[in-house]
Amino acid sequence: MNSDESCIFDVTDGASEPVVDQGMPGTEDIQGGFEGSRLLKLDGVYHLFTTERAGLPGRERSYDRIRTRLAHWSSTDARHWKRLDTLYTANGVYTEIAEDHPASDRRGSLWSFIPVFNEAEDRWNGFYVAYTCNPHIDPVHCFGRIWRAVSSKPGRAGIGGPYTDVGVIIEPGLSTQAWEGRQGVQFFHPYAINGAWYGWMGGGFAFEGSERVRGVRGRWYVGLARAEALAGPWFRLGTDVNPVVSIHPAFVENPVVETLPDGTLISLFDGGPGQMGFANQFGYSLSRDGVRWTPATYLRLDPVITPWWETMRTPLGLVAEGDGLYTIVFTAWKPNGRFHPIGMVKVRLSLDRLAAATRHLVPATA
Repeated sequence: MNSDESCIFDVTDGASEPVVDQGMPGTEDIQGGFEGSRLLKLDGVYHLFTTERAGLPGRERSYDRIRTRLAHWSSTDARHWKRLDTLYTANGVYTEIAEDHPASDRRGSLWSFIPVFNEAEDRWNGFYVAYTCNPHIDPVHCFGRIWRAVSSKPGRAGIGGPYTDVGVIIEPGLSTQAWEGRQGVQFFHPYAINGAWYGWMGGGFAFEGSERVRGVRGRWYVGLARAEALAGPWFRLGTDVNPVVSIHPAFVENPVVETLPDGTLISLFDGGPGQMGFANQFGYSLSRDGVRWTPATYLRLDPVITPWWETMRTPLGLVAEGDGLYTIVFTAWKPNGRFHPIGMVKVRLSLDRLAAATRHLVPATA
């Protein structure tokens, strides 16, 4: 069952409990659970890259969001997971400086490792955000810088790394747009279309100065950047495009991008928590040109899966299994729980509904 009869997916199956939860192997020193990043499948093996809200025993709950790790997990069935490696660990340092000051620790907290295969290099590239963190301001995570890292091993088999940082590809500066706010750049997911690269970039706590975002400072927006090569240089699209509010006018976070059988791009994203008045479901948007995106459609997982969560968060990927079947893993929050687990659901694509939903989309041009 879905919240929209035109939804291109039908929920077919899923795990009635989290597939990675507190107390399971690999979670022993994780205080706060998981959030964000990406799911892929190669040669029959699922690879999950995710942010571990590691924290420290005895430290306050909020510190789980500062001392984070970017980790790699694997599975052969998307239900039973094994932790493989830590890619990066945040410094876990707060700064007392509220401004984006050179003396501030600029890797206080790390989030959202997005691996993308770069054919030109024959290597995986990983994109992630590093924040300055101040305990006395809102939001605590500020001035996000997007790092690009490259796997030391060539070919798709090198997905697990190790990864080496090669530089910041987009960051706060003179080209920052008002909608990015104090938290931007908050996220980055590159995708290729028609010989060029586009990248979803996230923002939050928008600065004044844009009529489309004024008065909604505590919301989360997405916009687009473009590059001729995955390595960059990357440039923000103009404010005639950014922020992309066609999906939802106030909340889209952590969009991941996949391609459907007819070539349509699909972005799955966090639709916002119910306690803030948002969907409390993850959703999707469609595009043919990578720039113009359809209004959000949200997926209801019940009654196929009885909700074990109070707050739905982020879909981490859409993995094609064949015959129209897809696997999605997602993060969510249990009621009154500090540890945020990972869930799993199976969906089936309706080609008829996909054709109807994309009939009027503008295709990409050369």
